[in-house]
Parts: sequence; C-alpha cells; structure tokens
Amino acid sequence: MQKTLTIWNYFNIGFGAIIGTGWVLQVGDWMVKGGGPVPAIIAFIIGGLFFLPIGAVFGELTAAIPISGGIVEYVDRSFGGTVSYLTGWLLALGTGIICPWETIAISTLVSEMFGQLFPVLRSVKLYSVFGADVYLWPTLIALAFAGYVIFLNFKGAAATAKLQAFLTKALLVGMVLAMIIALFIGSPSNVLPVFQQVTDAPAGSGNSTSAGVFLAGIMSVLVITPFFYAGFDTIPQQAEEAAEGLDWNKFGRIIGFALLASAAFYVICIYSFGSMIPWTELVKSPVPALSCLKRINLLLYLGMLTVATLGTMGPMNSFYGATTRVLLAMGRKGQIPKSFARLDEKTGTPRTANILLAVLTLMGPFLGKNMLMSLTIVSSLGFVFGCAMISYAGLRMRRTEPDLPRPYKVPGGRIGIGTACVCGTIIVLLMILPFSPAAMNGTEWLIVLVWIALGLLLRVVRRNR
Repeated sequence: MQKTLTIWNYFNIGFGAIIGTGWVLQVGDWMVKGGGPVPAIIAFIIGGLFFLPIGAVFGELTAAIPISGGIVEYVDRSFGGTVSYLTGWLLALGTGIICPWETIAISTLVSEMFGQLFPVLRSVKLYSVFGADVYLWPTLIALAFAGYVIFLNFKGAAATAKLQAFLTKALLVGMVLAMIIALFIGSPSNVLPVFQQVTDAPAGSGNSTSAGVFLAGIMSVLVITPFFYAGFDTIPQQAEEAAEGLDWNKFGRIIGFALLASAAFYVICIYSFGSMIPWTELVKSPVPALSCLKRINLLLYLGMLTVATLGTMGPMNSFYGATTRVLLAMGRKGQIPKSFARLDEKTGTPRTANILLAVLTLMGPFLGKNMLMSLTIVSSLGFVFGCAMISYAGLRMRRTEPDLPRPYKVPGGRIGIGTACVCGTIIVLLMILPFSPAAMNGTEWLIVLVWIALGLLLRVVRRNR
C-alpha cells in the first residue's frame, strides 16, 4: 500500500471522522434525550474519558503491528479466528453504516435547510419512507457528494488526506463561529432548567426524553456518545499507509489527542447552541442548531449551513477508508472471499471492498432522515464491541507476547489496559441489557441480528467450500 500519511494526516482523519455533522443535526436530540444541555455535556465528557484508555490500547497495538484493519489481526492472535471474525464483522457494520448515514445527513440538510430558501429543491417528491419524505434534488446532491468521496478513495490515501485536511479546517471555523455567537448573544440562563422532560420535540428528531431523572438523562445520552466518538479507530485502521520514518510513539499519542480535541468541540457546541435561546424552545425545531441561527442572522445561518454540509464528507471519507481496510484484513485472513484481499496495482487500494462500500454509501439518500437515530445506535454497538475486544486483546497480548516491540505503551501498563476493558464492557452492557435506560429497541436489534445471521451464514458457506 502507498506510504504517504503523516502524523498530522492521522489527526485530521481521526478528528474529522469523530466530529462530522452530528453536532449540527442532532445537538437538539442530545438535549431532548438527556433532559437539557447540562446532562448532555456531562455525558459527552464521560464518553470522551471512557474512550481515552481504549484509544491508548489501539495506539499500543498499532504501533507494534502497523497493518491495515489491524483489529482483525490482534483479536485473531489473542482469541482465535471465530472471535476475530465476529469482531471484524460487527466493526464493519458499525463503521460502514456511517457512510450512508452521512449521505442521509446531506440530503436532510439540503431538503430541510436549503429547501426553505430555495423551494425548488423540494419541488419533486419521490416517495415517503418511515414517515420521512424523499425529494429528487436533495437526493441527487447527496449522491454527488458521496460520489466525490468514493472517487477519492479509489485514488488512494494521499487524495483522501488532502480532503480531510480541508474539512478539519472547515469544522474548526464552525466551532469558532458558534463560540463567538454564544459569547455576544447567548446567556447562561438559557441552559436552565438543568433537567426537564421534553414531550413536544419534532417526530424523528429526538422524540421525548427517555429518562425520568437527571442521572438517567445522562445515561441516555452516554449510550449514544460512542457513535459520536466513533472515528478515532479510523487512525489505526490505516496504519499500513504511514509515511516512512513515522514516529510511532507520537502515533500512539495522537489518538488520545484527537479524542480530547473532539470532546472539547462537543462541549463547546452543546453549550453554545443551548445558550443562544432557551433550550426548551431550541429543541422544538427540526434542526435546532441551524434554526436558531436563522433567527439571529441569515448570513451566519448560511455560513454554518455550508460548514455543516461540507462537514458530512469528513466522517464519510474517514470511515470509508477504515471500513475497506477492515474488510481487506478479513480477506487476508480468509474470513471473507479472497477478492477482498486484492489491492489495485496502481493505487494500492482494496478494490473489492471499495466497490461494496460504494454501493452501500449510495443507498443512503434513499432511506429517509428518520433512519438516522436507529443507524446511530446500531453503529454504536458495532463500534463499542470492537473497542471492548481490542482492549481484551491488548491485555492478553501483554501476557502471551511480552517481548513484542511496543514503541508506544498504554500509560499505567496492565492497569491502564484493564481500565479500557472495563470502560468498553460497561458501554456494551448499557446498550444490550433490557432494563438499561439506554437499551436498544426492536428495530435496532433486528438490524444487528440480521447482520450477524448474514455473517454466520457466510462463514458456514466459506468453511464448507
């Protein structure tokens, strides 16, 4: 594979993948689910801290064994092929979903926001699905954005890194803009009451608060934070494409830095938007972050809308690359057809995996915006399960492969890795235990179980052959 990615490229890949457009599209949902900006802020701080030790484990193992889709290799060396296959398969679901998720986000932004200014964008309705309308022009625009990202991923890591650097700068502009507006217009009193159940939020845009008390509100948001922190794993998934002479000790640290920067970004954005107008009024709009800016100043609204629309390509770009590398690793292990292990002779990219993910990504705009929340939860489970498994793999490899050269080591040694195991396990249990306030619903379980069934069927067929 082409060796072109620098430390700064890896930070852009991780930070851009983590942030994306969730902060614009779903900041109101976070407040509704948590019962206010304060529970949402606390949940995102806890979520970021939970993932720091997991990110450190990723850093240690990847610096030691820098290969594409390394999580498949690490779990295989620790627990065998079956567990490795299940981990890779669920991780492919968790990260791969984000590509069509972002195309849905683009279509939603164009139809809901730009459509208010330019009604022609909603002049041709195609159909309704899950209670959401799908329009022709927003769908075509979303397909064009997706097509550009797909084209760059077929070209190679160097092309995608350039796009990611530009998008990271655009996201930072959006954060600074929100801070400035909140500083001059916002008021701390607007984030009160600290906790309040919400029952009149727009359908498909957060619904009602799923918690009856403050602590349960934090838990309800905490369980979806994995989706909005998912992205730091895109850094190690493309380790095989690191530039010659890369400092692997710095590589291990850059994952934690991307997580901390993202946590700060989320906290600033939740507080900024929650303080511009009373948050109980803010969450009544379909896309609250943009709707409140429209009340304040049309130019500010257009600026943030442009940043948000461009921002969708960041996670799409990063997760596209990460998912294809996971599939590449599974192909190399013989867990899925060998065609997934083949690289393009000119670009060094995994051709079959690129084609498969291109098809899935282009399906997104046709699913409708009301699929966003269900896809969010499903993606969270696949991602967190992978994080928990790599933590256990890191702990086991400290015992089974003590002499493996480790340019970067988890702070605290085995205690630090054990902390990562506990953090990953807690979040997985919060999502699957039926009595948890953050447990998955029937639709989300159906998606996960169908995916697992397909994976098991594919594995049985492969073994029989």
